[in-house]
Amino acid sequence: MTIRVRQQPRSRRPVLRTGVPLVTLALAVTACGASVAPGAMADSPRSTAAGPAATCTDRYLSGMTTAQRAGQLLMGGVSAAQPDQAQLRTLRDNHVGSVMLTGRSTAGTAATRRLVDGFRGQADRVAGRQIGLLVATDQEGGRVQVLRGPGFSAMPTGLSQGGLPTATLRTEAAAWAQQLKSAGVDLNLAPVADVVPAALGTRNIPIGSFQREYGHTPDVVTSHTAAFAAGFAQSGVMTTLKHFPGLGQVIGNTDTTAGVVDSVTTAGSAALTPFRAGIQAGSPFVMISSATYTKIDPRHLAAFSPTVVDQLLRGRFGFRGVVISDDLGNAVAVRSFSPGQRAVNFVAAGGDMILTVRPSTVPAMAQALQTRMRQDASFRAKVDAAVRRILDAKRNAGLLDCR
Repeated sequence: MTIRVRQQPRSRRPVLRTGVPLVTLALAVTACGASVAPGAMADSPRSTAAGPAATCTDRYLSGMTTAQRAGQLLMGGVSAAQPDQAQLRTLRDNHVGSVMLTGRSTAGTAATRRLVDGFRGQADRVAGRQIGLLVATDQEGGRVQVLRGPGFSAMPTGLSQGGLPTATLRTEAAAWAQQLKSAGVDLNLAPVADVVPAALGTRNIPIGSFQREYGHTPDVVTSHTAAFAAGFAQSGVMTTLKHFPGLGQVIGNTDTTAGVVDSVTTAGSAALTPFRAGIQAGSPFVMISSATYTKIDPRHLAAFSPTVVDQLLRGRFGFRGVVISDDLGNAVAVRSFSPGQRAVNFVAAGGDMILTVRPSTVPAMAQALQTRMRQDASFRAKVDAAVRRILDAKRNAGLLDCR
């Protein structure tokens, strides 16, 4: 699979056909001054030239208990409108390192910032230093926009964004990202890199029915996911390519349906071009789908598939950033697995950050991770590698004290 690039005669920087420089997206992973090659988040001290920053990551990791390491792998959902204090206590008691603002809020940027600042203080500490809490939300546009109100723009649907010139979309995205940053949000669980064929359209329930896709061809989706991510990188907010290896060819929604199957996509499908381009451009996060891809790995949901995560995403595509799950707390697609099995299976497959919109599943997930870590040295090594990638992302977002 080939991504067409043209060479700029002076800078020699590869540029997508849209005019968005591939290196621009790498800004999202260098927010704290660490130098990271495009397409690769630092996952060990030897993978980055920024020695002091890598030492910072090591210092945090080496001081963590088993419970704290397990907690760093979890992202728990919290209502963006009115956080439940009992749920926040559950996250705190289980050392949860990341929070997703869920539901819908019309409170605006200032009120959201006060809310976020209020629970950032509950983050864990190591050797007297706080392990900064990573705050994320779903701010795609259209019907998938968690945060609204004073200070937030009304974002158009992905399909409408896909009709904009890429330069315009990048400018708009930079403004949307600045609004999130003002509200205290570090990570947007967007853009949607799924390619929904025009023939399928709104019959594709998870994406097409909501017009979440940027377009119906790999070229349009690639150019506009790049522009969206570049705008966010410009404003210092991280983004997430989702839902690898794509939900464009399915009918059912994994949030509400079990047994969602893609019988079309292969490891070499052109529909994966937006993901490959975004990874080469330095995307810091990739979200894994919970569908089954019969032509890639018919035996496992993608989220639990070493073939999808370790071999395809990490190996063939060279992704070294944070692999985050789609929701593993409330999604019908994973209901046949216990919460503990979901967490362990995802990490065993090569995943890093477990997203659950139901905080009540967190204790079982955290306990299952700790139990497997004590029983299996190879699993503990996977956990440590995942924690390192998450800490690197936090470091790059300015969430670790690296003085």
